[in-house]
Amino acid sequence: MQTHPQQSRAMSIVDLRQLNVRQLEPLLQEESRFWREELRWDYRNSIDLIRRFVDARSLAGSAILENGQAAGYAFYVIEDCKGLIGGLFVSPRYDQLKLASELLADVPATLRALPHISRIEVQLMPFGSPLDSVLAGQGFRLFPRNFMMLDFPPDDSPLSYADAARTTAASALLLERWDHRFFDAASRLIQLAYANHVDGEINDQYRTQSGALKFLKNIIVLPGCGQFLPEASFVLRLPHTPELTGIVLTSTVSPGVAHTTQICVMPGYQGHGLGRLLLDASIQALRARSYSALSLTVTAANSRACLLYEHMGFRTIKSFSAGVWYAR
Repeated sequence: MQTHPQQSRAMSIVDLRQLNVRQLEPLLQEESRFWREELRWDYRNSIDLIRRFVDARSLAGSAILENGQAAGYAFYVIEDCKGLIGGLFVSPRYDQLKLASELLADVPATLRALPHISRIEVQLMPFGSPLDSVLAGQGFRLFPRNFMMLDFPPDDSPLSYADAARTTAASALLLERWDHRFFDAASRLIQLAYANHVDGEINDQYRTQSGALKFLKNIIVLPGCGQFLPEASFVLRLPHTPELTGIVLTSTVSPGVAHTTQICVMPGYQGHGLGRLLLDASIQALRARSYSALSLTVTAANSRACLLYEHMGFRTIKSFSAGVWYAR
């Protein structure tokens, strides 16, 4: 078993708002490197956002210190009656599972102590030790998820799924690039597409149109899911109506690498190849702009989507779990 002699020194857990950027900076640099090396994700914009909140002493969460330097940290945000654990990272120079366990005991305890909090959501990318056992021990219901990657061929040769002709269901639909006028229609689509769906259990924003609209604005306007790329984002709709039957939204997460931040199809239109059509349109737009890869995340229980992505050539490069805690 690997030993961590550094942990023989005194360590303490403190409110994250007590730290300054200088104390947290080495940890943020390590975290950014893991995102880049393991997921090909340029995490610097997210790190810059974290720095700004730390500077303002407004990033709520916990940190573990050793001699004034951060060994690990976790932060959360509060939305109405929900707490969202937005990030956690422990330096590999320490016993990651032990320190992550301490952070994932402290932060949920803080949230559960707030009388109006009835739900806590968490989706953490584990760099080092898996966090499933820790989250389960804290009473979270777990939903296994996969981070998948598709590498494009180095030339203009078609991908193996390029024979996906427009289906009968798609022949009457218009395929259009994303435009901000689609915000309301897309939020209605998401609410309907995820009704009675496992992803609606994971993210309760999907359950209402107002929540879905907030979700859309988060992934399109804010940098947490990369830089939104409208040129590789598409909608499907019937002529002469503003209602959408499908959407795929794409962001740039590092030079030459994109990420599908959302893809869904209206119930009644599912199972007719529309998801494949949308994803293919996004991929071809990316290849035309010299991108080399596309990633996405998918809930393992969504077997139809997993099979589609695998058939298109995506491979799982990292597995993690989303967790939800409900007040009893």
